[in-house]
Amino acid sequence: MTKIIRFIPATVLAILLSVTTSCSNDDNQTTIAPTPTGIQTKEDLTIYLEEVIETQEIPGFAISIVTENTIDYKTSFGFENIEAERSFNNQTVINIASLSKSFVGAATAKAIEQGHFSLDTPINAVLPVEIVNLENPDAIIRVRHLVTHTSGIIDDQSTYLQANYFVLPDQDMSTVGAHILTGSLGLEAMEPIPLDDYLGEYFLEDGVLYGDSNFIAIAPGEVWSYSNVATSLMGFVIESATGEDFATYVATHILLPLQMNNSTFNVTEVNQQEWAIPYLDKNTPLPFYGNHGYPEGSIHTTNDDLANYLLDMTKGIKGQSNTLFGTAFYKLLFTPQLNAGIVPNSFAENHGLYWYKKGNSWVHGGNSLGVSSHMEIRADGSSGFFVIANMDATFSENAPKWEAVLQLIKEGVQEYLQNN
Repeated sequence: MTKIIRFIPATVLAILLSVTTSCSNDDNQTTIAPTPTGIQTKEDLTIYLEEVIETQEIPGFAISIVTENTIDYKTSFGFENIEAERSFNNQTVINIASLSKSFVGAATAKAIEQGHFSLDTPINAVLPVEIVNLENPDAIIRVRHLVTHTSGIIDDQSTYLQANYFVLPDQDMSTVGAHILTGSLGLEAMEPIPLDDYLGEYFLEDGVLYGDSNFIAIAPGEVWSYSNVATSLMGFVIESATGEDFATYVATHILLPLQMNNSTFNVTEVNQQEWAIPYLDKNTPLPFYGNHGYPEGSIHTTNDDLANYLLDMTKGIKGQSNTLFGTAFYKLLFTPQLNAGIVPNSFAENHGLYWYKKGNSWVHGGNSLGVSSHMEIRADGSSGFFVIANMDATFSENAPKWEAVLQLIKEGVQEYLQNN
C-alpha cells in the first residue's frame, strides 16, 4: 500500500443532511398515493406501480419479483434520463450502492469454500500489512467481524465522504449537481485509485487518514457499527488471499456463473450511454461518480442481471442451487452470526454474511448520491424482490421521500404475492 490520496480538509459527512438542493416545482403540491388493494395479476401490479411513479418524486426504478424458483415479474418505470426522455428499462445500468455488500458476502463464501480462509481467520494472517485497532491494540480482528460490522473499524464521518467518493473525469462540471458534489461536498474529479492505496491511507502510519478516529475501543464481535471502510477492507482480504484483483474475482466467480454479463464493480467499465443518471431531485442530475473503496458500494448492474442474482439467492437459501458454491455455503450466507441484541433492534435482528435478518426475511439495501436500492428474500426461499432506483435518499429532505416510495412498492409487492 502506498499513499497517493490528496486529501482535502474535512467537510463533515453530515453536510449531506443540510446541503440545499434545487426542488421540483411539484414538491409542494399535494399528491394522493395509490392504494395497494385488489392487486391480483401482473397487469394490476404494473398499473399500481405506474401510479407510484406518477404520484411520487422518483425519476425511475426497476423491480423484479421471484416466486417458486422463477422470475415472476420484471419491469421498469419512469426515466433513466429525464432530460433526454430516455425510459428506465431492464437493460439500464445503475449503481446499487450498499446492496453491493451482499456480493462481498458471496465472494467471502466462495473464498471460504476454496480454502483461502475461514470466518475465524485473523485478517492479519492474510493481509500483507498488519491492521491494528488504535483504540484496542490487542484486538484480534477476524473475517467474521468484518462481514458482520463488528470489527471495531468505523467510518470517520469527518473524512469518509471526501476520501472515498470522486467524480469521474470528463463530466459536465458546470451543472448544479456537479457544483454540489465538488463545491459543497468537496469531491474531486479524478480517476479511481487502487484499493490497496485507498486503504493504506487509513491503516498505514504515514496514511493521511490514519488515526484513532477510524476505530472504537471494543472487543471485536461485541459491538455493531455499520462500516463501509471495513467492507472495503474485506474486499482487500479476499484480494490478498486469492491473489486476484477483487473486481476480477467477483466477475469470475459470481457474475459470470450467473450470466450477469452487464454488471461490474469496475466503474470505468460502465457504458455511460446505458447508465441511469443519478438525481438529487427530478430537476438536479448529478455527474457520474465512483468510490475508491469500491467493494462497499459500487456494483453497477441491470434489472435483467440482478434478477438472475435474486433467483439464485432464493434457490440457494432453500439448498437448491450450487451455481456459485456448494449448498453449505449458501446456508452460511444466511446463518445468523451474532449473539442476540448485538445488532440494534431498530436496524435488524441478526446478521449473516452482510445480509441482515428482519422478521421472516433476509434483507439488504443501499443509498448513495442519487441512487437507492432494496432487496428482500423470504427466509424459506418462497419469494424475493428488489427495487433499484435513481432517486436520492442521502440528503435529509430526500430520505423520507425514498422511504415512502419504498413502502408503497413493498405494499404492492406484498399484495401481489398474497394473491398469487
